[in-house]
Amino acid sequence: INNYVDNDFISTWIIPRDYSSSLFFTNQPTDKNTLPNMSDDDTLGPSSKQWPIHALLIDQARVDDSVRSSGYPGAGTTEDPFVVDWVINDGGNPLNWSKSRKWAMTMSSALTCFVVAFGSSAYTGVMTELMINFKADNLMITGGVSLYVLGFALGPLLWAPLSEIYGRQYVFIGSYLAFVVFCAATTADYNVASLLVFRFFAGAFGSGPLTNAGGVISDLFYADDRSIAIGVFSLAPAMGPTFGPFIGGYLGTKAGWRWVMGLVAILAGVSWIINLIVVPETYAPVLLKRRSEKLSKETGKVYKTTIDIQNGGLAPTKVLITSLLRPCELLVVDPIVLFLAIYTAVVYGVLYMLFGAYPVVFQLERGWSPGKGGLPFLGIAVGMFAAVPSVLVINKWYVKEAAKTQSGLLEPEARLIGGIIGGITVPIGMFWFAWTTYESIHWICPVAAGIPFGFGMTLIFQSVFAYLADAYGIYSASALAANTVLRSLFGAGFPMFTKKMYENLGTQWASSVPGFLGVACIPVPVVLYIYGQKIRQKSKYASQTVGKSG
Repeated sequence: INNYVDNDFISTWIIPRDYSSSLFFTNQPTDKNTLPNMSDDDTLGPSSKQWPIHALLIDQARVDDSVRSSGYPGAGTTEDPFVVDWVINDGGNPLNWSKSRKWAMTMSSALTCFVVAFGSSAYTGVMTELMINFKADNLMITGGVSLYVLGFALGPLLWAPLSEIYGRQYVFIGSYLAFVVFCAATTADYNVASLLVFRFFAGAFGSGPLTNAGGVISDLFYADDRSIAIGVFSLAPAMGPTFGPFIGGYLGTKAGWRWVMGLVAILAGVSWIINLIVVPETYAPVLLKRRSEKLSKETGKVYKTTIDIQNGGLAPTKVLITSLLRPCELLVVDPIVLFLAIYTAVVYGVLYMLFGAYPVVFQLERGWSPGKGGLPFLGIAVGMFAAVPSVLVINKWYVKEAAKTQSGLLEPEARLIGGIIGGITVPIGMFWFAWTTYESIHWICPVAAGIPFGFGMTLIFQSVFAYLADAYGIYSASALAANTVLRSLFGAGFPMFTKKMYENLGTQWASSVPGFLGVACIPVPVVLYIYGQKIRQKSKYASQTVGKSG
């Protein structure tokens, strides 16, 4: 079971250590320079075949003459099967595809994630109209946001392991199609209960690409080419929530709440079709398994992949059970996983709390319309954009320092530098927002407060995800799943008490609460940066030694 690794969520962020899950199961090199006949242009080499996209979409085995004639180790018997791996310049290998094709797939995958994230917040732009239409109170309608985000917890627990078993393509087709259906169902005027149920299932099925799309990027790019692709891709799920409120607000004012729900469904349907015709299967273990099965059928001899030999055909039910239980165990027994999960969960919860706070500050107190009242979220978006160059600089520093070590790696704690910086800017942004919300202060001041918050949130998430990936190795999927589940719970819970908190504490002190929470979390990355190695030595799951930081 230890050979089962899901690193899809890891690869949603910039991690130069190659944790592409396919590399755990094949001897596929992480550096394109180690392969003969590889180049930086769009060609594959003299013996390669650039498969047409329709063939890649239909044929996951991707067997041609060069594959059939390749000399695989083994005797082709049950006791000593041929071990199937990529051939030189293999046209079926996603790493060998042209740059234009890779970037088309990257942007298509990013679009699916953007739509899911957009759907979580576009709803907030029409909450007042929904309260009137369904004759429901604010708490009940806010449940539409909370249940949608709660559905995100399903991603790493179900869709990720299923993608490891059946591949990313089939899981995407099924889960995202269901997402489209449930988004469309939310346009129906049944009752508030059905609306909330549809929202939950939309979030649950929409979590498929949020969990697995990053893995597609990891499958497509070598480690030395991946930083820019991941940096661009990671903006999509981050930008979605910040664009939703003002688009939903303006559209809801002009056309009504059904059109807001319908817009999400339309975008989901369009992105599903685009992804269906642009992104084939990219997960190497599944591709090689399909290839081994086809070669066995054609020749009558026995072909197997490395993972089949190592795991002996691990039962899907065992993979699913482990993916459900181990994250819960890590949250209970491992302090690093627990405190980092709380740390990121607080920041994530604050983001969704702002979907209730901004309407109070900008709509109720300043009299802005729902559409105009959603525009302040762009301040957070600016901060997220600003963080990407910082992440790349930190990443470049890491690679440079790691090259100086004998192992080529630094201790995982080196990843926490971004988290330390972000941990400081997040509470700065929240206190800035809290005490500039007075109507006598120009609106640009509280809007600009979103910049340090968005900046810090991006650095924190990148830092924590990279740290968990390095520190927990083959258990990193479970550590990240634990983090995602707790974050989703906080993201679902925080909006539920936001309005009451503002009514009871007042705008300034209510807005200060997340600032105080941020201050309380500042020591978490600092303590782990200093004492993390000692704590890991006592952990059952964490890697005790990864590299030397000197």
